[in-house]
Amino acid sequence: MEMQQFYYDNKIVKKFIYATIVFGVVGMAVGLLLAILFLFPNLTDGVSWLSFGRLRPLHTNAVIFAFVGNAMFAGIYYSLQRLLKARMFSDFLSNLNFWGWQLIIVAAAISLPLGYTTSKEYAELEWPIDIAIALIWVVFGINMIGTIIKRRERHLYVAIWFYLATFVTVAVLHIFNSLALPVSGLKSYSVYAGVQDALVQWWYGHNAVAFFLTTPFLGLMYYYIPKAANRPVYSYRLSIVHFWSLIFLYIWAGPHHLLYSALPNWAQNLGVVFSIMLIAPSWGGMINGLLTLRGAWDKVRTEPVLKFFVVAITGYGMATFEGPMLSLKNVNAIAHFTDWIVAHVHVGALAWNGFMAFGVIYWLIPRMTKGSLYSLKLANVHFWIGTLGIILYTLPMYVAGFLQASMWKQFNPDGTLTYGNFLETVTQIIPMYWMRAVGGTLYIIGMFVLVYNIYKTVKANDSVEDELAEAPELQKISRGRVKGEKFHPWLERKPIQLTILATVAILIGGIIQIVPTIMVKSNIPTISSVKPYTPLELEGRDLYIREGCVSCHSQMVRPFRSEVERYGPQSKAGEFVYDHPFLWGSKRTGPDLLRVGEKYNDNWHFNHMWSPQSTSAGSIMPGYKWLFDNKALDISDIEGKMETMRTLGVPYTDTDIANAQNAINEQSQEIENSLHSDPDFVKSYEESKKKAAARGEKFVPMKDREIVALIAYIQRLGTDIKVK
Repeated sequence: MEMQQFYYDNKIVKKFIYATIVFGVVGMAVGLLLAILFLFPNLTDGVSWLSFGRLRPLHTNAVIFAFVGNAMFAGIYYSLQRLLKARMFSDFLSNLNFWGWQLIIVAAAISLPLGYTTSKEYAELEWPIDIAIALIWVVFGINMIGTIIKRRERHLYVAIWFYLATFVTVAVLHIFNSLALPVSGLKSYSVYAGVQDALVQWWYGHNAVAFFLTTPFLGLMYYYIPKAANRPVYSYRLSIVHFWSLIFLYIWAGPHHLLYSALPNWAQNLGVVFSIMLIAPSWGGMINGLLTLRGAWDKVRTEPVLKFFVVAITGYGMATFEGPMLSLKNVNAIAHFTDWIVAHVHVGALAWNGFMAFGVIYWLIPRMTKGSLYSLKLANVHFWIGTLGIILYTLPMYVAGFLQASMWKQFNPDGTLTYGNFLETVTQIIPMYWMRAVGGTLYIIGMFVLVYNIYKTVKANDSVEDELAEAPELQKISRGRVKGEKFHPWLERKPIQLTILATVAILIGGIIQIVPTIMVKSNIPTISSVKPYTPLELEGRDLYIREGCVSCHSQMVRPFRSEVERYGPQSKAGEFVYDHPFLWGSKRTGPDLLRVGEKYNDNWHFNHMWSPQSTSAGSIMPGYKWLFDNKALDISDIEGKMETMRTLGVPYTDTDIANAQNAINEQSQEIENSLHSDPDFVKSYEESKKKAAARGEKFVPMKDREIVALIAYIQRLGTDIKVK
């Protein structure tokens, strides 16, 4: 049989590896800064683009899409070529994939700190960047499928099944969750509202974890662990069961993020049932990975690559056991909104994704530079520092989570809350936040050890060049099944049929959950007293979104005695029908704000936003001094915003829109008048007038500043529901 010679494209793999390392350092550094801001909330006082609310989505996006995303592409581009015995379909598309992805990351790194955000978790990027993501993802898919079509290996190995499922599902999730109507070049509103938006978001949010952070890395596990251990995969049959059950079940589990919320009970219960079932395929994959090392455990003692892989798979097993446990309603009642969830997320991110990425990098670079790793000792140091970092990060967060939940729920014999002031809980968990920062510091030190080790390895060995290979051309066989051929082996040589079946498997759950929630009105009963936001409140809500307030404050009162006592009546689905996007939140670093409207006067909110510690001793909330700057709130887009909202179903009339500027002026004047009831405010206000005059600046009245719009929105929260 005639052999064909060709070259594997190693240069594209090298580019993605270097990007992984660079953005790993950046994403982890931002994460460490955020951990420090819990301890020193005013460290970046007055610098808007370095505030917690704006940096938090930058951290999650940098780690998920820049660090893990680039590692995924590096691992796929290397393994795919060798599994298919073919160079990538198009060098141009490979490079377009690389440079396009890096430009998207840079756009995110610029836009998020500037406050351009949709506020939807893991999908915060605004609509032009979302379109770019979709286009580059399609480029990746075309390149992968083109390579599969021109392959020289008949059967598609299990890793490729996971790669294909990743491509299809991430495309579906990203497109449907990102549907929005633009108001301007960098502002849009989600087409979904309230309960519907929450369901679509967590259908996306949970499955972004599943199909961006899990399935591609399971594909990498199935390729790199057998390579590193020099052993075949433990069980081919188990890999089949693992793949199909995982992609079918995962897509149903999103609603477990919304237990005890205003989401209809039937959707919550579906999420719980499928989450519990997820244990089986998840642990099936973990077992398949660990048992692949049978007969090679002596190597684990000496090979740092295998050490990273073992801890990574163990972390995956822990996280995928804990996830279904957290979806049980009685456990979720304790864990949700607490730091327990932060610990859970970071077991997956630091151990599973981080250590898998490190193992792949340490395995790939020596092979691509035709040499040996500069220092096995340093790689082992990295492993132990990183492992200790994970432990010191997660254990204190588990303790903090339990402490938060128990303190929030405790009652005195007379029926009052034992810890009625939310800050009493915050002050108790500060030591855990210190330990978390230490753990994060150790983890990033390990990352710097990797940077040095890889730099020295690359410098000492050959430069990365394309690799010569040869394989016979693929011979065509009959379209149907060969005699005696079972269904799955036949499917493995039919990429189109495999992709179609995978697509059907992932669409079923999403359709059954989402379509009835949008189409059947009885799922979201309306409440006649709930009215659209006034123009000033709408502007204030956009500021709330811009500043990332939803990162620390929920707007969802669950039906627990402790929450109703603390925050007011439980949330109703009809309250959120005009919320594009929803703002239920997923963490309570501060108290829930759904019923905070009219609880405090305007002056309290004014002082609280300037210096939270002045009104709430011990608060770890930063000040928002830029909202008070001597510049006017930009309301030039208000008519466009209201028109867009009307298109989405919010009942603004022509008169409402035409009168928007006057309505803003009237409502903001009322708030300024109420602020003048405080002598301290009047004194400082007059002083600021004099300072502006001395500098030759035009003085902007307080009613025209951003802080007043934010106060208007906060004072509106929960006031539509009139309950004694």
